[in-house]
Amino acid sequence: MSRHIERHFAARIGWLRAAVLGANDGIVSTASLVLGVAAAQATPPDVMVAGVAGLVAGAMSMAAGEYVSVSSQADTEKADLERERRELMAAPDRERDELAAIYEDRGLDPSLARQVADQLMAHDALGAHARDELGLTEVHSARPIQAAVASALTFAVGAAVPLLIAFLAPASAIIPWVAGGSLAALAALGALAARAGGASVTAGAVRVLLWGALAMAATAGVGALFGAAV
Repeated sequence: MSRHIERHFAARIGWLRAAVLGANDGIVSTASLVLGVAAAQATPPDVMVAGVAGLVAGAMSMAAGEYVSVSSQADTEKADLERERRELMAAPDRERDELAAIYEDRGLDPSLARQVADQLMAHDALGAHARDELGLTEVHSARPIQAAVASALTFAVGAAVPLLIAFLAPASAIIPWVAGGSLAALAALGALAARAGGASVTAGAVRVLLWGALAMAATAGVGALFGAAV
């Protein structure tokens, strides 16, 4: 009997979240930094130095933050699995009843729920409890290295966009060029991420565009204020 394999967007959640977060943060934070420094009347070379420093620091920060965060999640998952393994060894009948009760709550009649629990326990008791009691699956399992690398790389790629624009822009037009180009990149990123995740393209684009514009406006305002004061 052949199996029909369906493609689901949930399988992309782990890497998609880290990738979108990294690229979005790279564009927003670096563009905001460039705009803030440029608004403070810094020279184009100073703007570029600040932007490159922001790229390196941000990529490392994203990698470290994702690794620590997802590692903590992985540690929690391992602890839950180990606790479940001990409970299965100490009281298998109680765990079988617990699993059957879960299936009853999902709509199976008691006798069928018991049969399902018996068969799944015989096949892979820990896997059944991990999936149906703890909600842990291979799709959603924590992968610290994957999340850290994806975040660092995508942050660097995102940060390169406003830096490249600032490098190519005329010295007198760095602010409008960087702001316009970065907002366009953010809109494209939001739309692409939404499409990859099966969500509304328009909503995805507007969401990142709005918050990116607010961040850039705030930083440019601070730069202009302190630049004028100095």
